[in-house]
Amino acid sequence: MNDFLPITAAEAAARGWEEVDFVCVTGDAYVDHPSFGMAILSRLLEAQGYRVAVLAQPEFHSCREFARFGRPRCAFLINGGNIDSMVAHYTAAKRRRSDDAYTPGNKAGRRPDRAVTVYSRLAKEAYPDCPVIIGGIEASLRRFAHYDYWDDKVRPSVLVDSGADLLVYGMGERQMTAIARTLSQGGIPRDLWGERGICYLCDPQEAPADGVVCPSFYRVQGDKEAYARASRLQMEEQDPVYGRTIVQKQSPTQSLVQTPPAFPLEQEELDRVFALPFRRMYHPSYEKEGGVKAIEEVEFSIIHNRGCFGGCHFCAITLHQGRRVTCRSHASVLEEARSFVKNPRFKGYIHDVGGPTANFRGPSCPKQKQAGVCKDRLCLAPKPCPALQADHTDYLALLEELRAIRGVKKVFIRSGIRFDYVNLDHKTDFLDQLVRHHVSGQLKVAPEHTSPRVLAMMGKPPIQAFETFMKHFYAATKRAGKEQYLVPYLMSSHPGCRLQDAVELACFLKRHHMRPEQVQDFYPTPGTVSTTMFYTGLNPATMEPVYVPRTPQEKRMQRVLLQYYKPENRREVIQALLAAGRPDLIGTGPHCLVPPDRQYLQAQRQKDGEKSRPGGGKGPGGPRRGKGRPGSRRGRR
Repeated sequence: MNDFLPITAAEAAARGWEEVDFVCVTGDAYVDHPSFGMAILSRLLEAQGYRVAVLAQPEFHSCREFARFGRPRCAFLINGGNIDSMVAHYTAAKRRRSDDAYTPGNKAGRRPDRAVTVYSRLAKEAYPDCPVIIGGIEASLRRFAHYDYWDDKVRPSVLVDSGADLLVYGMGERQMTAIARTLSQGGIPRDLWGERGICYLCDPQEAPADGVVCPSFYRVQGDKEAYARASRLQMEEQDPVYGRTIVQKQSPTQSLVQTPPAFPLEQEELDRVFALPFRRMYHPSYEKEGGVKAIEEVEFSIIHNRGCFGGCHFCAITLHQGRRVTCRSHASVLEEARSFVKNPRFKGYIHDVGGPTANFRGPSCPKQKQAGVCKDRLCLAPKPCPALQADHTDYLALLEELRAIRGVKKVFIRSGIRFDYVNLDHKTDFLDQLVRHHVSGQLKVAPEHTSPRVLAMMGKPPIQAFETFMKHFYAATKRAGKEQYLVPYLMSSHPGCRLQDAVELACFLKRHHMRPEQVQDFYPTPGTVSTTMFYTGLNPATMEPVYVPRTPQEKRMQRVLLQYYKPENRREVIQALLAAGRPDLIGTGPHCLVPPDRQYLQAQRQKDGEKSRPGGGKGPGGPRRGKGRPGSRRGRR
């Protein structure tokens, strides 16, 4: 059946269902597309013969809507949406957002703050005896005691707050298959405690004796060193090959148990998931409200891989998808692309062939499948591992096959690519092929910063790797006879970044004639290494202190420095340069970032006047106006 799953009781009844097996509750609008986790799991369960209904963005001030389909026979499956509900609602400055791309009409306010917790409690209120299973990015990254940026405190596991019976972390297909089988046969959530890739709460006496003990919620709540150690332990055990059970006490009567990570889907299994009958569109009932904006970039995009061995410290992928990369077969990807051509909305342009990192098609080295990823180092930073194998041969072949499909005009790559990985590939002409066929004027890349100290805290390569890529990119562009540009993603106020580092980044941008239109403040989201640094002021890998910019004023100064060229930022850029001890960058010389303004010139005149008086004291008169002095006409030019 290729219809949308039922979203009303009438639609369920039209299928002849007197009850449903699962109700999938989501904080997003119902978009039946494989970029949406709830769409994947609901279609997977449907393919296994279960009756699945979707409760998208239910009214959350009472439990009334949770009774829409009656009590589900097996469970409520709850996720907060494609992004954490707090990130969906608030900027990095904690200002309320006015829009929501995952809601009909792009309107904010259709989901609650902390959606997983609110929805779970309402489901339990509606049917206290019905199992509630939580998952998705919001639940997955909050599974342990975690620092919550919006409350500015450590909160317990989301299992404690939500009252859910089980938490599925990671991508979830293996876990959901086991959960559905157990519950449909009359089992209870406790029967699933041995399943990989889940978390549950139990009496501390029932926690597995062989589990590795993580500092408790009460310990990490009051001891930042303990929090940093807990964070490191959690990261180290996120490999399916060697990862162990983790136990973290949440209260005197409850321990959180995380079972070892589920193994990633093998290629054939991943192919089957993407062959499920997705409609690749939002539910038609949203049309009258203006549709769902989030579909625009992904409707004709292809996800060809999962996982990322990049390991950036500010990224949630390590704790969610993991560092081991798996990919779909060429046949699977090509079949998806051919389906686009039959779609009347398709204009011939595949918007992306990517994933967490577009140009990864497999593990970084052969040993990962048997031995797992290394605990004590990253594959690419601070310098590439000698065992890393950089090769775009398979990816290039896939892209060439996609370009050859009749009805496909252009195949773009808009997901991030690892430019340092491209630099290491001496076997293929990937960059030339990328420039000739897969860039639409601009290529987005993520150097993030220039400071060695900051890049080390980010888990990113030195800036020299980006400069090498930039040189090769523009050479390839020239060879192709095209005018194309790099658009850098940059981050301000990351742990480790001082104002002086932001100044050096601004100087780098000027030297390379880059004017970023958007700059991202570091956003401390749950579950990342960088968030641990932000909260504790410690690097969990070394337990050494890390400088953290915290005040709104310093964050603002770092941000405006990266857009020094905007006239509206001039006053604040001057203040930032003075605070950083870099007045030499204020002026009209070729090395300067910003010309002086009237306020600065007046301050300089006053300063010079005080210096010219005997002893620097106050007295009549003022500085002489002379050639090239700040107060002269020539000095003002």
